[in-house]
Amino acid sequence: MSASLLILIPLLPLIGFLINGIGFKTIPKGAVGIIGTLAVVASFVLSVMTFQAFIAAGSQPVIVPLFDWITVGNLNIPFSFQVDQLSLLMLMIITGVGSLIHIYSIGYMHHDEGFGKFFAYLNLFLFFMLLLVLGSNYVIMFIGWEGVGLCSYLLIGFWNKNTNYNNAARKAFIMNRVGDLGFLLGIFTIISTFGSVEYLEVFSQATDFEIGDPVIIMITLFLFIGAMGKSAQIPLYTWLPDAMAGPTPVSALIHAATMVTAGIYMVIRSNVLYSLAPSTLEIVGIIGAATALFAASIGLLQNDIKKVLAYSTVSQLGYMFMGLGAMAYSASMFHVITHAFFKALLFLGAGSVIHAMSDEQDIRSMGGLRKKLPITFLTFLIATIAISGIPPFAGFFSKDEILAHVFEHNKLLWVIGVLGSLMTSFYMFRLLFLTFFGTFRGTHEQEHHLHESPASMTIPLVILAVLSALGGFIGVPEALHGTHHLAEFMSPLYDASRQVNPEAFLPTELSHSEEYLLMGVSVAVALVSAVVAYVMYVQKSSVPAPDSQPKSALQGLVYNKYYVDELYDNVFVKPIKALSNILYSFGEFFIDLVVNAFVRLTQFFAGLLKKTQTGSTGDYVFAMVLGIVVILFWKLLL
Repeated sequence: MSASLLILIPLLPLIGFLINGIGFKTIPKGAVGIIGTLAVVASFVLSVMTFQAFIAAGSQPVIVPLFDWITVGNLNIPFSFQVDQLSLLMLMIITGVGSLIHIYSIGYMHHDEGFGKFFAYLNLFLFFMLLLVLGSNYVIMFIGWEGVGLCSYLLIGFWNKNTNYNNAARKAFIMNRVGDLGFLLGIFTIISTFGSVEYLEVFSQATDFEIGDPVIIMITLFLFIGAMGKSAQIPLYTWLPDAMAGPTPVSALIHAATMVTAGIYMVIRSNVLYSLAPSTLEIVGIIGAATALFAASIGLLQNDIKKVLAYSTVSQLGYMFMGLGAMAYSASMFHVITHAFFKALLFLGAGSVIHAMSDEQDIRSMGGLRKKLPITFLTFLIATIAISGIPPFAGFFSKDEILAHVFEHNKLLWVIGVLGSLMTSFYMFRLLFLTFFGTFRGTHEQEHHLHESPASMTIPLVILAVLSALGGFIGVPEALHGTHHLAEFMSPLYDASRQVNPEAFLPTELSHSEEYLLMGVSVAVALVSAVVAYVMYVQKSSVPAPDSQPKSALQGLVYNKYYVDELYDNVFVKPIKALSNILYSFGEFFIDLVVNAFVRLTQFFAGLLKKTQTGSTGDYVFAMVLGIVVILFWKLLL
């Protein structure tokens, strides 16, 4: 495996950022799109080559040192990359889905005056995400972690002339800093405990600890706080729905291929530590289940096409954390992969709809679009079936595997997971039917403008649709007479975890008939929800009421997202603003007092000195003689 080729994987998007970032005002739009996209496509090709070289070399982890970076006492932190099963899977997702989003953006953002700057930011986003997953230690991961936080701020607030968009960007940045503090404390605790931040060194030493060791529990809790912020789990989830303020390709990139998967990646990367801390995993599972159900319920009544998908992302991330809580690391990674396919497809499909609807995002003003946007409709339908967990599409295999592990681990969490699956299917088919079925409910001008998106936008949709339909076959369970290729590929990642907690990795105790029953329940609730949505929104042609119409107490509660934003505003934002204003006024008063005191004092002494300037030569000679006498007196007598 060539170190130079590996370095090029993150370096090419960085070069794309520098070229487009410096020359975005002068480089033609056509060249900007080509430069930005080729940088990522080349990274994808190199990732595929690295994957093949890894398999050919025997699938052993490889450390690629670049240079010595930080040395303080006995602590040495090299700048190096680690290539193993997990980093390779993440490379393929980030560069593969990222390439399709870049191609799509050429068409979607073509008329935007900030086209060059947009592609520069996209390239920088991918550079930091690639750095995050390639680093061989927690410090490099943290650099990438902070980098994607910065880029999310830049991209969410890309249309920065809109105050609400700026507020959304600031909200994402600040809320992620809360989680990042936990991550940073976890890194400091790792350094004090293990004397290193290198994954292989830390995990090797961790095998000497007992299950439930308080230090390991503290480390894993700190790291999970970071994951809660980055992967939008309760209570740090409210930034993600507001991230819809950015252009739609940004939503696809953040929600599908990059930022929100970082928390899942970090927990799977630290699987040895989490396998030693079952109590932390219980917390992870409970918070994941609560987030999955809570966000799904909010999605039931949302009318903004992107907001529905945003709460869907929060909910699906909850499923991934449920899997992690049950130590189903490979199943959670499986859902990361399939989710990247169908969620990118859903967001890009939504972007195609918004593009055709002249930037309209309210599904109450849509309807009947399947005839005008046939490719968008078919691909969106495939993604909806996939996310709803209906076989044989990708989401069925990954979600059902998580639910099976959760059923073995905790029956109550399984029930919550099934309820979330029921809601997911309903709100996704509700979105599909209100957008593409029935009669058009928009304006005549919008109807006249309706057209299918250009090839640069529809080709990525078709590719993602194929992946959403077939991607699940990399993990067919034994009960369905298949082979779980992904689990077999990832198995070496858990060797140390098997050593410290072998009971957690015993084969499933579920019989095939029990697995069939669990699959049947999951599929049945998804199909029932889809049928209910069809009856409500197609047969009965129901349309959500306008905002001005009164709602029941329960509907108002759910529609207003349980007033969590208002709660945070009253509990945190307003008190901090009030305190800041008090401190500002207090500081301003005392600073002015000190500055003005110096001014007055200077003026006073200046007035005194001014009186010595008489303009008389005799006075000056007298003062000079007096000064000489004083100097002589000082030297002779003292």
